[in-house]
Amino acid sequence: MSQQISPLAGKPAPASILVDIGKLLGAYTAVKPDPSVPAQRVAFGTSGHRGCSFDGSFNEQHILAISQAICDYRKSKGIDGPLFIGADTHALSQPAFENALEVLAANGVATMISAGGEFTPTPAVSHAILVYNKGRTTGLADGIVITPSHNPPDNGGFKYNPTNGGPADTDITKWVENRANAILEAGLKDVKRVPFAQARKAATTHEHDYLGAYVADLANIIDFDAIRGAGVCMGVDPLGGAGVHYWAPIAERYQLDLSVVSSEVDPQFAFMTVDWDGKIRMDPSSKYAMQRLIGLKDKYDVAFACDTDHDRHGVVSRSAGLMEPNHYLSVLIDYLFRHRPRWNAKVAVGKTVVTTALIDRVVKRLGRSLVEVPVGFKWFAEGLFDGQLGFGCEESAGASLLRHDGSVWTTDKDGLVPALLSAEITARTGKDPGELFGQLTRDLGRPYANRVEAAATPAQKAKLAKLSPDQLKTDSLAGEKIVQVLDKAPGNGAAIGGIKVVSESGWFAARPSGTEAIYKIYAESFRDEAHLASLLQEAQSVVDAALA
Repeated sequence: MSQQISPLAGKPAPASILVDIGKLLGAYTAVKPDPSVPAQRVAFGTSGHRGCSFDGSFNEQHILAISQAICDYRKSKGIDGPLFIGADTHALSQPAFENALEVLAANGVATMISAGGEFTPTPAVSHAILVYNKGRTTGLADGIVITPSHNPPDNGGFKYNPTNGGPADTDITKWVENRANAILEAGLKDVKRVPFAQARKAATTHEHDYLGAYVADLANIIDFDAIRGAGVCMGVDPLGGAGVHYWAPIAERYQLDLSVVSSEVDPQFAFMTVDWDGKIRMDPSSKYAMQRLIGLKDKYDVAFACDTDHDRHGVVSRSAGLMEPNHYLSVLIDYLFRHRPRWNAKVAVGKTVVTTALIDRVVKRLGRSLVEVPVGFKWFAEGLFDGQLGFGCEESAGASLLRHDGSVWTTDKDGLVPALLSAEITARTGKDPGELFGQLTRDLGRPYANRVEAAATPAQKAKLAKLSPDQLKTDSLAGEKIVQVLDKAPGNGAAIGGIKVVSESGWFAARPSGTEAIYKIYAESFRDEAHLASLLQEAQSVVDAALA
């Protein structure tokens, strides 16, 4: 159960672990996936299809099949507006973008590509879809985001965002996945495709200024006057990601004291410090990956970073260093619901079942309602879209929120806005988010949390996903009476794909990962580290029994 921390963790990436980009790109076209092998089929997890070209899980044939499946899906649903497409800085994102455009153009889909080939953050795509669709009932737009998020440099990812701008729901991803696999099995004969040069010049291909549109609209969600007026000194590390060229225009347009620590883009991500397991991962919530910015914390009032597609944030405060996502999210919710007077008094807070219970306490004190959903940001899309949720978040530092006027901003995760809000918080309260977290825990109790991961086969993951309350043979947890056992989320009744067990002062949840060959156990105690260790130990026993 214990995670082996690599001797490389937190150190600059040695040349020996850097991916050979030439070979990676060669394998993207050369390796032909075998659809009879489960690991080489199209599989949409919580964040689209992901994989690596070396092992036949993310290759040209996958992207051609998925792109055609999306075209077929749009046709079946009468979606005939433009499709907004964006890609991040991973090496496999560019060839995947080219293949997608070849198919979209051949199918006559009006496609909005980034002006000048600029990298495009996930939130900029969601934002573009929603701005385009506002006030329309026909000719609606949707989108594709090409990214494996913060995953290692040899990974690729491809996801579909329907007309509500958020990550596609399970019924859509299942449809696209099944159709794409059928296309693969039939040897791609159903794929319509034109050469890239022709697709690029097609009458249906249009350039869209994602950067300009997104940056100009930020004033409707961030109080830049307060940040500028207080003279907050900020640093940002884009971690070589899709928002790398967004930060300087933000600083310039809103006249901010904001320094970009590095604007380097390198498909090997050789500038990174290595994550806990010896892999390069652009995870802004990992202290190992964030060594560069942590080392600069005393230079700034507040500093922040985003992952490769800029849909996750990491905040470094002068008082507390790198904040755990759960800690910052709790502070953010407490702040926003006191400083957004135009939000409806009924708007709720959304969180996933594995996000800190400190949020429950914050929400209760604010007199708001909490909507607790399974893991996956798609569960918040509808609530953010119709303004019933003021804020939605997950423990892995993904969040989005409403504009000042209470209308929708993005229905997918946005890393830039929560990052910038750390400066607004500092400006308007006179305390940095680390200090405010200290104040929050003095009032509401301090959480001690941990998450452990272990390898799991597809069969084990399937068993774990079906865990039910009646399989739990005890009525106590770490010496306390169990008050709740959940296999469905209280907020929407959807299956959580695992189990969550709650006592008076702690909880654990166990579930298989939607994107990796692992299972995860989350636990949180409001007592101490020893109690947390007991929770994890008992959780492991429950998982072992389920997998036996």
